[in-house]
Amino acid sequence: MRHKRAGFKLKRDMSARRALLRNLVTSVIESEGERIITTVPKAKAAKPLLDKMITLGKQDTLHARRQAARFLLTPTSVKKLFDKIAPRFAQRPGGYSQVIRVGWRKGDGAELAVLQLTGAQLIKRAEDRARRREERLKAMREGREEEESGN
Repeated sequence: MRHKRAGFKLKRDMSARRALLRNLVTSVIESEGERIITTVPKAKAAKPLLDKMITLGKQDTLHARRQAARFLLTPTSVKKLFDKIAPRFAQRPGGYSQVIRVGWRKGDGAELAVLQLTGAQLIKRAEDRARRREERLKAMREGREEEESGN
């Protein structure tokens, strides 16, 4: 029985588990869409740590930066956390990330999930919308230029 045994072992010893979770959190922060696809237990284990890093980012003190740098693997992820991600969640009291189940992996049938920052899909949609709008405007300008040169 596992009475009063909290946490996720993930079939790894302590050092391998810590390395795995540090890699997952760093990957979410560094990735372009601020999301990764992993198994459900790994996503559930990494979610509280990701939320803790964002809370550190909101403090924006030297001590918080050093704590985040001790956990995250790259200096660029620390910089992105404090400069871009944490200010986005300044008014939010918690719940910075979410786990969304997406199906099963074909090879071994493991259940997959997307671990992403809350609002990441909205930012991506807005960027896509802006890019499409720019392309439309560019095409309209080129069309007008062709009409003017043709007349």
